Amino acid sequence: MQIHGPSHIHGAQPLHGPHGRITRPEAVDAGLPIQDELQLSDAARLLDKVHDLPDVRWDRIAKIKAEIANGVYETEEKLQIAVERLLDEIG
Repeated sequence: MQIHGPSHIHGAQPLHGPHGRITRPEAVDAGLPIQDELQLSDAARLLDKVHDLPDVRWDRIAKIKAEIANGVYETEEKLQIAVERLLDEIG
């Protein structure tokens, strides 16, 4: 079938059968069970992990932002905890 655009409308055109030979698929070995297979992309795996993330605690974020803005968030105790965690991760 040929399409020439809206300005070249012709009458009905014949349909042609498939070109070439049609071959039969080879016989499947009846002794082996058929198994389905699923392959997930890396993007699908990452998306699955995103769904497992906990919900964002916006109230906690707002509180911490306010503490940082007021200059009261960083304390000696929090700094010591952060340093200890960093050293544990490095060592």
